[in-house]
Amino acid sequence: MKRITALLTALALLMGVIVLAEDAVNYKSDFSAGTDGWYARSAGGASVSVTEEKTLAITGRSENWHSMGRDFALTAGERYKVRVLVRQTEVQATRLILSVAHSRGGQETYENITSAAVPRDRWTELSAMYLAGDYDRFVLYVETGDAPSLSYEIKDFSVEWRKTETWPAGESGSALPSLKDAYAPYFRLGTSVTRNEAMSATRMHFCREQFNILTPGNELKPDSVLDVAASRKLAAEDDTAVAVHFTAATPMLNFAKANGIPVHGHTLVWHSQTPEAFFHVGYDTSKPYVTREVMLARLEHYISAVMSWTEEHYPGVIVSWDVVNEAVDDGKTTLRTSSRWLAIVGGDYVLKAFELARKYAPEGVLLYYNDYNTAYEPKQTGIVNLLKQLQAAGVVDGYGFQMHHDIRQPSFSAISASFKRIAALGLRLRISELDVTVPASTAANFEAQAKLYGLVMRLALSYADQVEAVQVWGITDDLSWRATQYPLLFNGNMTPKPAFYAVLEAAEQAK
Repeated sequence: MKRITALLTALALLMGVIVLAEDAVNYKSDFSAGTDGWYARSAGGASVSVTEEKTLAITGRSENWHSMGRDFALTAGERYKVRVLVRQTEVQATRLILSVAHSRGGQETYENITSAAVPRDRWTELSAMYLAGDYDRFVLYVETGDAPSLSYEIKDFSVEWRKTETWPAGESGSALPSLKDAYAPYFRLGTSVTRNEAMSATRMHFCREQFNILTPGNELKPDSVLDVAASRKLAAEDDTAVAVHFTAATPMLNFAKANGIPVHGHTLVWHSQTPEAFFHVGYDTSKPYVTREVMLARLEHYISAVMSWTEEHYPGVIVSWDVVNEAVDDGKTTLRTSSRWLAIVGGDYVLKAFELARKYAPEGVLLYYNDYNTAYEPKQTGIVNLLKQLQAAGVVDGYGFQMHHDIRQPSFSAISASFKRIAALGLRLRISELDVTVPASTAANFEAQAKLYGLVMRLALSYADQVEAVQVWGITDDLSWRATQYPLLFNGNMTPKPAFYAVLEAAEQAK
């Protein structure tokens, strides 16, 4: 296998076409002569200044979004390594966030690139790869998550353009064997896609050649879909009313519709990435939580609006949904106690969500419960108990295994046993979020990673009559949420890793 891997990788590299960005951005801050183009983003009051240590400080803030920002001429579809050191001296620790404000046609939208907990008086690095979307303007900035009046500093802010490789269009449209074609006799082979990736023609051409089902990374989660400001206005007349918008999801949905690629929707109900305002009277976090009755009515209006809008604008594109995500607590058999849904609605909130999803989902759309750490007890038993409850009510179609694993844990025997146990329930199955991290970038680690990927794919193939899809959680290592641990099938330049060939080999051996 190693020899085949080396030969195919060499062939791919020879046939690859390097795309150079014009006027590529390579920037590093230098505050020795002033603020270097940085300015205060606020409604007034906040200001930036250069310190004696030649760092940039912001003071006078009163909102989390108040920040120091700078415009950058980024190119759509290109990748950039963004890095900054941050320091605060006022609190024990707080979260600082590296973000981008981007505009198109006069409409400004926002993304969090990465974040970190920053201890008092310690320089802390924020660093991540960023793929630029199709926008007219980009402003990179550093904001706070929960400390609106905090003053803080930055230094060594850098933006480094990273070259992108693509593949020439040939008879098959790619220089590589296609994973989706290899798995076509068994089940769909897919990936997750972000809004900015969907705006990159190069990236989506590659994606189309390798995968045949997509999941939005964040763009159909409640914090992307729920329109809090519009919902707050509606609540003045009806506190159960819900407003939604789909700006973040439309680039990927447009691509899927145009190319005939199905989408798995992720996710309707989750304790995380759901606006806190959703749970409060008048959508105002300064007011009390709503009652169970109001929350259930909001949930119904939300699910109804999501299902009706997506089916009206993208009929038949979304073939399945994660209705509820990660409801079972870690290390327990019970529901997650930190969930607002549990606190406000009660222990039947999962059942209620599935009942509503079944009520409003278009005919034929499959409904899944999705969770992680399935291989571990006692959580596995909690997941099984929940699935049995949903089965008894006739509202669930399948289970999604989030396999965010590492080459060291869990053991493959534990993964296999959990798969067998849940398959015995007779549900449809999907490996919904597959990635495998390594502790360091070494050849031995990547061989171990390839081995585990191969074992997981052989496991899925042994249950091919129940498996709907296997989806890796991202296209390339550099843009993964676990980028520092190299978890995916392709390097940042879209060249295949040993894991790619292990996945391909598993399908070939199944013939």
